[in-house]
Amino acid sequence: MPTMTNNEIWVFVQLNGQSIEPTSLQLITKAREIAGEYSVVALIAETDAMDVETTVKEYGPDKTIILKNDRFNNASDGEIADALDQVVTDLKPNSLLFPATVLGRSVAPRLQAKLKTGLTADCLDIYFDGDDLVQVKPTYGDDIMCEIICPDVRPQMATVRPNIFKAVKQSADTEIVNYPFTFHSEANIEVISETPVINSSANIGDAKTVIALGRGANKPQIIEKAEKLASKLGGMVGVSRPLTDNEEFSHDNQIGQSGNTIAPELLINFGISGAVQYAVGIENAKKVVSINTDADAPIFSKSDYGFIGDADEFLSALLEQVR
Repeated sequence: MPTMTNNEIWVFVQLNGQSIEPTSLQLITKAREIAGEYSVVALIAETDAMDVETTVKEYGPDKTIILKNDRFNNASDGEIADALDQVVTDLKPNSLLFPATVLGRSVAPRLQAKLKTGLTADCLDIYFDGDDLVQVKPTYGDDIMCEIICPDVRPQMATVRPNIFKAVKQSADTEIVNYPFTFHSEANIEVISETPVINSSANIGDAKTVIALGRGANKPQIIEKAEKLASKLGGMVGVSRPLTDNEEFSHDNQIGQSGNTIAPELLINFGISGAVQYAVGIENAKKVVSINTDADAPIFSKSDYGFIGDADEFLSALLEQVR
């Protein structure tokens, strides 16, 4: 028999400075969708001066649990996990979801180790089967979708990819709970100064415009033109998996089942066939334009507009039109 728990599904609300990481709100919406008779709880660790629970409330959690301490401003991942461990151990939720961000992928396993439970990373879907949280993710080179459960221990933990679900506002009578805890410091580290680091390649999931390149556009002159077009449109360049071998790109630029899930206002695909592994990553794109020499390429079935022809010629003509 699994550990006895409260009938609650918790979502860790990640903060980036003073703002909420969007995946957290997406997960609250998804949690409400699958909760059934369960309660949805937002879990926030913030400084004394912050009030992000006001924004979180707009997305309809049944309860918001708040850990407040000014030291969260510069807390290490281990310190955050320690604080979360105190409230999770005490209140015993059934399930606990984290965004599959850099922070979420670091804090979640630290907390998992303290709780001695299971954790599934980088899920593409979640749903309940009775009391079990079914956690869906790709495996075997992304060719198979597997369903994972943690039947014997609780809480059931998962990190979930950004932009898989949409954040939808929903009114609810949200109970606010300020939870008392003890902040345990890992080390005496003093922050002398801070310099924000902007790494555009790590944020392709947030880009409003994406120029995507596939195997059919893997030429230096096309890559150069794609970078120019992305710059002119205020967007970013993403790639399918074969192009991650190029020195210009990495996994941070990859779009698809084993890379990033994106939801831009405009996506332009060059030389991408549209295999299922890639198509999973663009399902939430608003407007899709695709260019490919193969009239039967699967990408056209996922596109609002298509052009059958040479990617290099199309890029050159488009650059002439974009000033």
